[in-house]
Amino acid sequence: MGVKSPDDHYGFCRSDPEQVLTMTGTPPHPQHTWLGSDRPLARAVGRPMMRFLGIEAAGGVLLIVATMVALFWANSPWSASYHDLWHTEIHMGIGDLVALEHNGHPLTLGQFVNDVLMVIFFFVVGLEIKRELVTGELRRFRAALLPALAALGGMVVPALIYLAFAGDGEASAGWGIPMATDIAFAVGVVSLLGNRVPTTLKVFLLTLAIVDDIGAILVIALFYTSNLEPGWLFLGGVSIIGVIAMARSRIRYAPLYVALGIVLWYSVFMSGVHTTIAGVIMGLLAPAVPLLQGDHASESVGPVIAGEGDVATVKLAKFHLSETVPVTERLENLLHPVSAFLILPVFALANAGIVISGDSVGTAVSSGISIGVALGLVLGKLVGVSAFTLLAVRLGLCSLPAGATTRHVVGISAMAGIGFTVSLFITGLAFDTPVLQDEAKIGILVASAVAALLGSAILYGARPAGPQPAGPGSNEPPVATPVDSVSIDRDL
Repeated sequence: MGVKSPDDHYGFCRSDPEQVLTMTGTPPHPQHTWLGSDRPLARAVGRPMMRFLGIEAAGGVLLIVATMVALFWANSPWSASYHDLWHTEIHMGIGDLVALEHNGHPLTLGQFVNDVLMVIFFFVVGLEIKRELVTGELRRFRAALLPALAALGGMVVPALIYLAFAGDGEASAGWGIPMATDIAFAVGVVSLLGNRVPTTLKVFLLTLAIVDDIGAILVIALFYTSNLEPGWLFLGGVSIIGVIAMARSRIRYAPLYVALGIVLWYSVFMSGVHTTIAGVIMGLLAPAVPLLQGDHASESVGPVIAGEGDVATVKLAKFHLSETVPVTERLENLLHPVSAFLILPVFALANAGIVISGDSVGTAVSSGISIGVALGLVLGKLVGVSAFTLLAVRLGLCSLPAGATTRHVVGISAMAGIGFTVSLFITGLAFDTPVLQDEAKIGILVASAVAALLGSAILYGARPAGPQPAGPGSNEPPVATPVDSVSIDRDL
């Protein structure tokens, strides 16, 4: 997943942390473009805006802003317009052949955001998972084991805590809500702490969150699906086979994949499985290794640089250049800004607008759903992630990330309790009643804020452990012994 860096000589991570953690690139802008020009608007607005969008915390900042706007709007004198907007019906279809409807009714704008736009977000998640599995941390068993076990603890313990408070009946359907970790929020908050958190620990959090996403996707597919339609599932399976066949045949004509992706999405939509699963599947099917090596591009670009190329030569050079970069990376680079800076803020705006009043707060305080979600995210993530992590180290299965102490692990475990986006998403799948949805959302909002503050407080005063030297003649990163890893908690 990147070039070796000095930090890679210590701990479980061997990837380039900066490449892993940068949400969007901010390449230099050529002088002949508007952004690269000396025009006042480009200098005062354009380039500062691009720098903001390139930092790790930008996506989280926009999510917070969208959430605050939704809360203000839903509790303002104009609250009726908020609810009217997201309940506006959208009529989409092709005659009587194709129609987007929920239970015989047209999609509302809110459902369009959740069932259509969020597919792009989950497609990007699928791309990230595929990249991690093929070229990232998850491709090596030992490197993947620690964040995988941490994520397992961060899913099992919160779900058990939720069920203990929510009890039986309709409320029990929300057990999947506190299992999720919001990557954008969590990594964004951690990045604000700067070098107080070792880079390897940030990568650990990112990998943990990706494994967490895999678990959330499986939960959605297996437990929040009903009334399956075998015929539509069969058509979706045919679409998947078609994508696999084209990829193995090295067909690189993008419109064909888009067409099959739309067929897959509509098949899943009609089948009873949530449409986001179609996005994940398409992301996982994208090739994660380049089709061509760099020497092919060099041969094609040479005539263009020399000024000898015609239109066909330029097209060939462009194809060779693009195919030296994996499809997953190109699509992530293209869609991540759309997902992080447009779709997720719109999702937050559509789903975070709950009415906060004395009655709603009083109901939430005594609600098993609100308490279960809040404690599941804050306490469950803290206990589950840290306990499973430290136990794996104590048993000698893994070593802590370089420079990490027990206090760092506890702080990162608290940060994992920021479960905003996917938790809100699962809430809409778990409960049909608006009252129960609002109770869960209050728990999510409170827990995410508490988790961010608690994690920041724990990590703020943490001091990194000293690196442990590698053995003589060894090119492998040193593996700390279980005792050493757990006992390095001078700052706890």
